[in-house]
Amino acid sequence: MTVLLGRGECGSHVTLIFTINDNSTNLDEQGSLGVGLCLDQGVEIIARGIEGEFEINIKFIEGDGESELYQQVFKLLSKEIINIKNYNWDLAIKLKLPISQGFGMSASGAIAASMAIQRAIGEPHEESLRRSFSIAHRVERYFSTGLGDVTALAAGGVERRTSPGSPFSGDLLTRGPGMSEGWTKEIEVLLAWKKDSGKHTSSYIDDTVWKNSISKAGIKQMEQLMQKQWDKTRWSELLERSEIFADESGLLSDSKRFELLNQAKNVIEETSSEFKPLLCMLGKSLVIVPKNIDNEEDLELSKLIYELNEVGFITKKTRIGRLF
Repeated sequence: MTVLLGRGECGSHVTLIFTINDNSTNLDEQGSLGVGLCLDQGVEIIARGIEGEFEINIKFIEGDGESELYQQVFKLLSKEIINIKNYNWDLAIKLKLPISQGFGMSASGAIAASMAIQRAIGEPHEESLRRSFSIAHRVERYFSTGLGDVTALAAGGVERRTSPGSPFSGDLLTRGPGMSEGWTKEIEVLLAWKKDSGKHTSSYIDDTVWKNSISKAGIKQMEQLMQKQWDKTRWSELLERSEIFADESGLLSDSKRFELLNQAKNVIEETSSEFKPLLCMLGKSLVIVPKNIDNEEDLELSKLIYELNEVGFITKKTRIGRLF
């Protein structure tokens, strides 16, 4: 009896600015312009296939997730790789961050699952990587769980999305229509959130009023951020324009985000002036980043973490992810 084993892992993604581009009926052409941070920690998955009747067993060994997302990954993958249906599959899923908090965990999970399954089957690395992004993008759009997270993760690092859509598409998995680029540096950041989760992403991106206000604010900021070279010299501008977007889009004042941000700001002001909190879109969460990334000295986060925990925040220290 043949037994297959494969592992997939993908980091998370925090959106700071975005637009909603979903007018096309083609899921590959839907997506967003925007900027964000790709992070080290996300989803890790082990896929095991035992030759026999096709069946899917999904187990979350860390964190709480949604099985439907992974069922959809199998559905789309098995249309392209028919051999998948010759096995009984177990997926062991480790979620290193919570879902529905603006950390792009559905995109991360879909990419990791697709990679794990294809590695188990023995697909070539580059082809399976591209197919994983393509499948994950379609899964995201099918469930309205995200717009540009997959395209962002296809770049890595501090990313800029310059064309909406899937990063890879078509039978040959050629690039586009989505396009993104990133730069990276050893930047330590802190994620902070409260126990109650935010609204589902679809309640914003499928709502006409929110679409208009978000896209109007996003386009305004991206008109500037899409100019010139994308590198570490744009860091301060990125922070400034992210704050403007959160305010002008209306997202800052919705779902108690204003109170969340102010509470974190008060803690930071009393603890360290070296950091800035930014809203993660579309959760009720924050990413706390250094104002100056050229500071050669390690910025101490321990006291800040303690003080945030004291006022009810859950925190997780992570780093900007590598480039793909």
